Amino acid sequence: MFSETQHAWADAVKQRAHALGFELVGITGAEPSVFATAYWEWVEQGYAGEMHYLTRDIHRRLDPSELLPNAQSIIVVGMNYMGADGAGTPENLDPDAAIFARYARGDDYHDIMTPRLRELLAYLKELAGEETTGRVYVDTGPLLEREVAQRAGLGWFGKNTLLINTKRGSYFLLGEIITNILLPRDTPAFGGCGTCTRCIDACPTHAIIAPYQLDARRCISYLTIELKGDIPEEFHPALSASGNRIFGCDICQEVCPFNLRRATPTQETAFQPRPITDTPRLSELALLSEEEFREKFRKSPVKRAKHKGLMRNVAAALGKEEED
Repeated sequence: MFSETQHAWADAVKQRAHALGFELVGITGAEPSVFATAYWEWVEQGYAGEMHYLTRDIHRRLDPSELLPNAQSIIVVGMNYMGADGAGTPENLDPDAAIFARYARGDDYHDIMTPRLRELLAYLKELAGEETTGRVYVDTGPLLEREVAQRAGLGWFGKNTLLINTKRGSYFLLGEIITNILLPRDTPAFGGCGTCTRCIDACPTHAIIAPYQLDARRCISYLTIELKGDIPEEFHPALSASGNRIFGCDICQEVCPFNLRRATPTQETAFQPRPITDTPRLSELALLSEEEFREKFRKSPVKRAKHKGLMRNVAAALGKEEED
């Protein structure tokens, strides 16, 4: 079906992707999603909460050809972001300690991955000709990225709904190039959690309501990042039990055997923790002015919460501490 030239293009693109720092890379077709019914049901259940961007233009999210006319292939990449502190749950016995999600401890991954994907697209144009077109996405476009990543062979769905690579775990950020160039497809990834339910059992807010089903409204990442109002009081005890996670959460990944046994620290310097995110103190964070917040979290994912949001999370953590 595919010519030697197309195979050569695919091999060259993968080699360049690895050279650009993407540990995982695969290629799949631009077919419509097979999860259309499941996605509609998830939205109708209200599980998206205030993440209205997940409920807009759903037809575009379910069909890549809506994003690029004559879309033929999707190049999917994964970049490791796990810090040197390891894959396991950090010990947080100090009630004044705070935890940022691992992906948020360094620079914003959008700023790191997007230019490299654009460089990869430019390289594809050199190979396939100027008629090559493409669109780059890093967690910003209407694309079911975990589905296309599974089809491209990067990993399979865990019970926590995250993508798990059998040999490397789940600490990967995903990016995609949708292109009009027809390229050979990789074999979809297959695997499974077996009887393991560690992620379900460990989630302090019971956000994983069943295997492979997530109620985002209960997830600590949603509560500390996406939610704009007050964090509901019903979740305060669970937030306390989480170890003062004030921006995002990794608990369901920290207990996963594939991460505990096989994940390795990232070599990407941009993802190394900043002083402000490396074993921070709640009492110190509570004193940050808005100007200090902008300075210390410049080009950081944490800026998404804004000063007001981070202070809300810190205050909730300090309030729990006082109540205990």
